[in-house]
Amino acid sequence: MRESSIVVRPESPDSPTYTAAARLQAAGLQSAIDLFVDAAKAVPIPRPPHPILIADYGASTGHNALLPVAAAIRTLRERTRAEHAILVAHTDIPQNDFTALFQTLSADPDSYLLKDPAVFCSAVGRSFYQQVLPSQSVSLGWSSWAIHWLSKTPQTIPDHILPALSDDDRARAACERQAAHDWHEFIAFRGRELVGDGRLVVLTMGVDESGKPGLLPMVDHVYTGLTQAVRSGLISAEELRAMSIPITGRGAKDFAAPFAPKDRFEGLSIEHVEIFDAEDRYFHQFTVDKDAKALGAKWASFLRAAVFGCLTAALTGGPDDPRATELCDRLERSIAEQVAASPERMRIPLAKVVLRKHPRVRD
Repeated sequence: MRESSIVVRPESPDSPTYTAAARLQAAGLQSAIDLFVDAAKAVPIPRPPHPILIADYGASTGHNALLPVAAAIRTLRERTRAEHAILVAHTDIPQNDFTALFQTLSADPDSYLLKDPAVFCSAVGRSFYQQVLPSQSVSLGWSSWAIHWLSKTPQTIPDHILPALSDDDRARAACERQAAHDWHEFIAFRGRELVGDGRLVVLTMGVDESGKPGLLPMVDHVYTGLTQAVRSGLISAEELRAMSIPITGRGAKDFAAPFAPKDRFEGLSIEHVEIFDAEDRYFHQFTVDKDAKALGAKWASFLRAAVFGCLTAALTGGPDDPRATELCDRLERSIAEQVAASPERMRIPLAKVVLRKHPRVRD
């Protein structure tokens, strides 16, 4: 199963699906941008002609990085000459839609490329659970809504589609081990890529006080829609058992685990970690307009963009199965109806983490 950002892949920024997904993901973004700006004030500046390298890990279509990268560039420009080159490397797995990424970077009004002629961009099609960029090359790293995707589903989840909602102890434990391994690998390779005194800022899914990730009622709605599809004969029970959403939330202890006992790992240390509840912007709008149908439509649109691709991949014919579109349409309608029938505020625990690469001590 791919690891990737939970972002929509629209044909244009005016797409209703893009608008719905981006609005929810904006929750918590500004506080993470503030950390990214602080990091940009502290990272070392290489001497020209060497460019300043900013890495965006888990880029998808680029929308999640536009505002953070633009803010970081403005901050770096306060410390550099206008002609000093800045290179932004967007990374994602080979199957990512890089055409959509470059369309975003060339046309979106928020794109950093439209504001500074000495800023350049590139893309790397490689999983961030391995080394993506040269060692000792990255001054500033960013990752948002990406590392909650497991690199793979370690075993079948027999009774649900999300590990956290399974009653199978072995399945949950296997996914927890995979999540720990993935975080270990993610930061190990970032430790190699960052220059001394470089920083990495991560915004990802957290967990609540009970150790559960957010949006669980919405995932239950998805599962209910899938069971309806089984009863109607659209998909088989075997296909449903093969479906999963390999996402995990992490708590402060999970982020800190690789750093024990000396608070260092691959030259990195944690400068900041914070678990916080992001605003449910959809429900906030519902408290204003009392439009339950609109609330249901927004959530259904977001979930279609975010996770339906994981589900259709498990169809007998894969994502190109002739039933895929009908399944997505039915699921979207079912979720919208379920949410509209029982509106509720979603808990969205997120995590902000800042990692620093310590300079090597010379002999």
